Amino acid sequence: MLNFANVYQLLAQDTRLQPWLNVLPQQLTDWQQQPHGDLDRWLRALNKISNSQPDNIDLKESVTVSNNEPLSSGEQKKLESLLKTFHPWRKGPYHLHGIHIDTEWRSDWKWGRLLPHISPLKNRSVLDVGCGNGYHMWRMLGEGAYQVIGIDPSELFLVQFEAVRKLMGDNQKVHLLPLGIEQLPELKAFDTVFSMGVLYHRRSPIDHLIQLKNQLVSGGELVLETLVIEGDENAVLVPFDRYAQMRNVYFFPSALALKAWLEKVGFVDVRIVDENVTSLGEQRSTEWMTHNSLPDYINPNDPTKTVEGYPAPRRAILVAKNP
Repeated sequence: MLNFANVYQLLAQDTRLQPWLNVLPQQLTDWQQQPHGDLDRWLRALNKISNSQPDNIDLKESVTVSNNEPLSSGEQKKLESLLKTFHPWRKGPYHLHGIHIDTEWRSDWKWGRLLPHISPLKNRSVLDVGCGNGYHMWRMLGEGAYQVIGIDPSELFLVQFEAVRKLMGDNQKVHLLPLGIEQLPELKAFDTVFSMGVLYHRRSPIDHLIQLKNQLVSGGELVLETLVIEGDENAVLVPFDRYAQMRNVYFFPSALALKAWLEKVGFVDVRIVDENVTSLGEQRSTEWMTHNSLPDYINPNDPTKTVEGYPAPRRAILVAKNP
């Protein structure tokens, strides 16, 4: 059983977030009472990881923790075995007491692409929508964010996050809640909202953009990253079935179309700050994610196409202001 009492305490101390307490405790109680497949097994492994305050933490250049006196070989092997219980690890990488969790995604590459273009995060309250296991939330703390709250409905991502947080000394400035964006009230409470790798999974992308806007304070900043296609402001791809073997994908606009959508729902100062084709080095199978990955989803005879014949994955980052 996971205890969310520290989240309630954090919200109670923040006047902008206090209204969330009207609905959140019941939502999390309902979540706890639902069946969750492997969650009990994962929690048993999580409970074997001790809470400890590491001597060294780097969140600025990486997500790394270590002690001045390294773990013994036996202790390191035990910790590695426990962390591998939470396979597959998709977002990272992490460097935890000499253990390199080489995740499917080089999420640090995405972070490096967006960081020069966003407002400084120092002393900002941040919401990360679809945060995965929380890799980018740790990097947000490394940039000085006052507090970071992530939401993602995946039980596995939640347990991976809690494992890392234990090894971080049980940091209380960052929390992950097993919720979707549609479960949040209109808080208008965050200085920065991130939505990365989420939009193409939403049946109604315009509604998603409105939901993101409703979480921002006036003058707050949205950082939006998603799959796009090449084309003008009218270009949109709607995959017939799967895209790169992914189900539940709906709309792939061009970056220019996405900019127009953001302006349509009321964002201002919308900027396309990065656009690139995802490389086979950025997303691939590893020892920590042994399932198929991007190289298996690209047409072997034409790397510009997916196995279904659609354009290969291309991602854009847009930054916008809430007036």
